[in-house]
Amino acid sequence: MLRQVTAIIEREGESYVAPCPELDIASQGASVSEARANLKEALELFYEAASADEMQRRIHDEVYVTRVEVAGG
Repeated sequence: MLRQVTAIIEREGESYVAPCPELDIASQGASVSEARANLKEALELFYEAASADEMQRRIHDEVYVTRVEVAGG
């Protein structure tokens, strides 16, 4: 079964961090593509190992990623 979840990838120092807010799982990598691939692997391992109860407990059904405009210096 294929599932779609959100990945937010951002630079952190010399590497990239990739959290998935729906499941509170994150990974990292030396590049954007490596961080994404590592997150995908972490998520696949989670789905293989987690019980149905754990999945229900951790999943956040509504996650919104948006931009907000603010005044600043």
